[in-house]
Amino acid sequence: MKLKSKPKLAFVQSFSGMMLSIITAIGLSPLVLAVPAKVSLQSPEQSVERQPEKLAQFSDTGTPERSQLVQQANALFNQGDLTGAEENLRKFIKKSPEDAFAHFQLGNVLFRQKKPEEAISSYREAIRLQPKYALAYNAIGIVYASQSRWEEAITEYQKALEINPNYGEALTNFALALWQTNKKDEALSSLQKALNIFKAQNRGEKANQVERILREIKTGDDPAVS
Repeated sequence: MKLKSKPKLAFVQSFSGMMLSIITAIGLSPLVLAVPAKVSLQSPEQSVERQPEKLAQFSDTGTPERSQLVQQANALFNQGDLTGAEENLRKFIKKSPEDAFAHFQLGNVLFRQKKPEEAISSYREAIRLQPKYALAYNAIGIVYASQSRWEEAITEYQKALEINPNYGEALTNFALALWQTNKKDEALSSLQKALNIFKAQNRGEKANQVERILREIKTGDDPAVS
């Protein structure tokens, strides 16, 4: 099917309308969605069930103090106190500088505060400490995408997908960046793969979102207002 000139706008608007779910996780495994409209840091279960917004979940294998500090950061984030969440995480990092997840969470908060370069630095530190941190690579891709630095975003998404080829959100993000660089066939292929993965994972909400985007970019219709 020949794609019209209009779908690009529809595609971008659709992604913008879906939350940025930046930095979602099952434990420390990756899960992120699309380009910013609103940053929402949730676990997959929370995203599906529409439970209260939280920072990404963590593997609670550390000390009680670690658990308390991260929970406090979640609470501050939920209250909209991003400065407080940042201070809390920096306090934690000062005591536990080798904790990759804490650096990752700090990156989330910094990005929400519109400090992209600082956010990238925090994500890079998380990767230095945990080289297979696909979630952090995807997060860096999202930061670049928010600045329309599409080629750089593509590079980061590719790194995430090299670590986890079945990373549905990274495939979705990758598709958006490909579309923006006029690689339409590759974008559609990536979206279809993401759709198949979401269906296999029984994640109906994500699958429905991708199906809607696929319909919109193929027909050129304006996205439905949610």
